Amino acid sequence: MGLTAEMLKASLDALGEIEPAFAAARARIGDPEPRIREPGYETMLRAIVGQQVSTKAAAAILARVEAAAGGIDSPAKVAATSDEALRAAGLSGQKVAYVKSLAGEVLSGRLDFANLPADDEEAIEAMVRVKGIGRWSAEVYLLFAEGRGDVWPAGDLAVQIEVGRILGLDGRPTEKKVRELAEPWRPHRGAAAIFAWHHRHIVPV
Repeated sequence: MGLTAEMLKASLDALGEIEPAFAAARARIGDPEPRIREPGYETMLRAIVGQQVSTKAAAAILARVEAAAGGIDSPAKVAATSDEALRAAGLSGQKVAYVKSLAGEVLSGRLDFANLPADDEEAIEAMVRVKGIGRWSAEVYLLFAEGRGDVWPAGDLAVQIEVGRILGLDGRPTEKKVRELAEPWRPHRGAAAIFAWHHRHIVPV
C-alpha cells in the first residue's frame, strides 16, 4: 500500500528540516491527502488506460472495458477479450496492444507485482520492459501502490513546475536540475512529489 497519512507527515516533517521552503509552503497550504492504490495488476491496468486522457474519460473507458472483459481484476479476462471489443470500449489500437502486453507479461510470470525487486531502480526496470509502461507509470505505481518513500518522478511536468515555485526559482527547472535539487531530500523524495502535486492543485498559478 502507499504512504499513509502518518508516514507522509513524518516524511514531510523531515523534509521541512532539510529544505525550509517546503516547511513554509506546508504551513501555507497544509498537508496533502495520501495517495494510496491497491498493489497489483489492476492498478497498473488502470494507469495505462488513464494515460493521456482526463480522469472522467478514463473512468468511462474503464467501465466499458470491465463490461467487455467481464471484469478487470484478472489479466486472463483481458487477454481473452478480442481487440475489437476493447477498441469498441474506447481504447485506441495502441492501448489495446498495451493492455494485452501487460496481461501477457503477468500471466507468463515475467512480471510479478507481488515480487518486484526491493531496489527501486531495479523494480522500475522490471516494469518498463512491458510495452505501455513508461518510467512515470512505474514510479507512480511504486509510490502509490507500494509506498516506496524515496521514489522521485523527476520527469513529471507538474513536479518540475511546483518544485520551481516552492523553491522560488526563475522558470521551470529541467528534469536533470530537479534530480540534482532533490538529492539532499533522500529518503523523503516521494513525499516531496506528493506535496508538489498538492501544491499544484491548491496554489493558483
